[in-house]
Amino acid sequence: MDIGEKRIGVAVSDPLGITAQGLDVIQRQGLKSDLLQIRRFIDDYQVEEVILGLPLNMDGTKGEKALEVLRMRDFLSKKISLPVKTWDERLTTVAAEKVLLEGDVSRAGRKKVIDKLAATLILENYLHYLHQRRGSED
Repeated sequence: MDIGEKRIGVAVSDPLGITAQGLDVIQRQGLKSDLLQIRRFIDDYQVEEVILGLPLNMDGTKGEKALEVLRMRDFLSKKISLPVKTWDERLTTVAAEKVLLEGDVSRAGRKKVIDKLAATLILENYLHYLHQRRGSED
């Protein structure tokens, strides 16, 4: 998930954990409402773990936005019975914006899908890491 102030981008992987697909964007209305919608995705897609993009500063330090995501991780960890992990998301929104600009998507169109695309990129990076780690264990 790409956690923002106003929206949460949601992506899921295929059952084998090979590809990531953007699903939807949750319009944030408070933690209780966010949790209900997140639980719906967990149930509908048989989620096994939740990955939250962690917006670290370029020097690797945690700013206020990263601390907000860590608070969300802690909140979700108490409310759902799945592992909730964070993953470095530096530059994923920039990369998503670039993809959309190259695709000649209008400003209004970009606003509608950028969070979902950022969530997809976060998950793709995480899946790539898992694949690389498994490969090095063989």
